[in-house]
Amino acid sequence: MQLPVNLPATFREALAASDRPLIGMWVCSGSPLVAEICAGSGLDWLLIDMEHGPNQLESVLAQLQAVAAYPVRPLVRAPGLLPVMIKQILDLGAQNILLPMIDTPEQAEAAVRAVRYPPRGDRGIGSALARSARWNRVDDYLVNADDHVSLFVQIESIAGVRNAAEIAAVDGVDGVLVGPSDLAASMGLIGRQTAPDVMAAVGRAFGAVRGAGKPVGVNAFDPAVASAYIEDGASFVLVGADVTLLARGSETLTERFAGTPGRAAT
Repeated sequence: MQLPVNLPATFREALAASDRPLIGMWVCSGSPLVAEICAGSGLDWLLIDMEHGPNQLESVLAQLQAVAAYPVRPLVRAPGLLPVMIKQILDLGAQNILLPMIDTPEQAEAAVRAVRYPPRGDRGIGSALARSARWNRVDDYLVNADDHVSLFVQIESIAGVRNAAEIAAVDGVDGVLVGPSDLAASMGLIGRQTAPDVMAAVGRAFGAVRGAGKPVGVNAFDPAVASAYIEDGASFVLVGADVTLLARGSETLTERFAGTPGRAAT
């Protein structure tokens, strides 16, 4: 007799249960081995990136499997508001999904529909075939699917900041991640995500999201900036990325032992 399978708690539940901000990092390399190394570091959460990282469905699946043994919450960032791909990501077993470039409450509502089964949404039903329900080994998965999936949306433009309260208030949006890099670009300050005007816009988004009763997060690789955002009320923060750690670490080794970053010793 097959025993029922219990799924881990969602990122939504982890945030609600935590008495401190949850600290995470990007996993952009596409490597399950690297994802597992990061998962065992003690971080609270990982963001598996399909928007800018070289990830497809197969590599996302392998990374979800690699980190499943560790007490870390993986989020998968889809490349966009693409319902067919979102359905596939969920069926792979991703319980926590992040959708980028959400500028309006209408887009947020479409995001909710993409992750929910009818009648509340448009997600196609294939639980018997999918890892999401562990091939129908999770009792009543279809009935309780909303409990097993959390949805986060990303505000990355000045339009999104203006609409942040309405976006966060959409029923089914569990939290908002603010992206300072694209936000800076939308403000004509590309590459200057720590400019005072950009950080002020991030702060406005924080206030609007928190005012709607939802947790808000941010991407900040500079430790001082990350600390400032935590002081400003961030509930979850991305403080690094696998690929940037490797890039900067290898440059440091090269500078120390070969003298010139980017050029190996002969």
